[in-house]
Amino acid sequence: MANIFGKGLGKAARAAGLKPKIIEWVNPSDTEIVWKYPDEIIPWGSVVIVKEFENALFYRDGKLYGLLGAGRHVLDTQNVPFLSGLVEGLYGESIFRSMIIYVSLRRFQGKFGGRTQTIELAPLLFHGSFYFRIEDPSLFVNKVVGPQSVFTTDELNEYLRGYFNEKIMAYLSSTSIQDVYMKQTEVTERVTMLLRRDFRDIGISLEKVVFEGVDTEGPWRDRLFWMMRGGVQTGYVLQMETVKEVAKELGKSPGAAIGTGMVIVPPLMQPPPPPQPITTPSTAPQQAVPIAPPSFAICPYCGKQVPTGANFCPYCGRRVKWCSKQHICTEEARFCPVCGEELK
Repeated sequence: MANIFGKGLGKAARAAGLKPKIIEWVNPSDTEIVWKYPDEIIPWGSVVIVKEFENALFYRDGKLYGLLGAGRHVLDTQNVPFLSGLVEGLYGESIFRSMIIYVSLRRFQGKFGGRTQTIELAPLLFHGSFYFRIEDPSLFVNKVVGPQSVFTTDELNEYLRGYFNEKIMAYLSSTSIQDVYMKQTEVTERVTMLLRRDFRDIGISLEKVVFEGVDTEGPWRDRLFWMMRGGVQTGYVLQMETVKEVAKELGKSPGAAIGTGMVIVPPLMQPPPPPQPITTPSTAPQQAVPIAPPSFAICPYCGKQVPTGANFCPYCGRRVKWCSKQHICTEEARFCPVCGEELK
């Protein structure tokens, strides 16, 4: 009778009638994303069972050796060639030493939430859900599970929440509070598009983002309600609030206030242009009047104003860079969080 467990099961083991070790992720719940087999010493001839919508990955010493898809897999180098780099011991009594990490390929829900500031320095509190799948298990284990040592679903959810918050806060800090409230669908679509690139870098397909709550605080909530009712020009009120915040920050550092204030404050005091009337083809002007870009942007690190074109934030000293449309970006950003332009 043929040996169904492969040539690697030693003669002594076969003579003793030993059964091969069965390695399996038993009854994972619908919310479990990863599971690590607890023993890293794997006997030669063990059987790894991988169910549908799962992958089993072999990871050791910071390196991914290989992946097994759905099926029953006998662990010897004849059946699974990539195991040759994991063998220890003598033939007949050989073992493999490796982590075996199971990854679920189902759809999952993650949570996000935090606090940031908009471009007007308005406090913004937000929370919601995002839906995702593990698209590239090898990249996911190499970039997240292995290097971060997150081998449980709770640890992974905490990591992904922080990863999501870091990316979304960078975007919201360059967005107007009025857009966050009045153009939430557009903001959500933009956030989803930008974050998909970041999640793809770690092997995850981000399918959907849902804001479940957005809020600001006391005085800003009152002002926003009044402005949305059409009491005054929204842009002018927000502009004046920004001037007050800038003056407050400059007042904390008298030495820096002279130089920085001369750059930032005068442009902020200019009144916004009056609303343009709706024109028809017969009354439309021949050429559109260009709108001057703002003379400052919000530092993505400390949330304070940086003069347009500056290489460093005058408050925290961190290096920043700009896209061709003069949107501010972090030094390590590869794409602009506002317009999506690739940064050279």
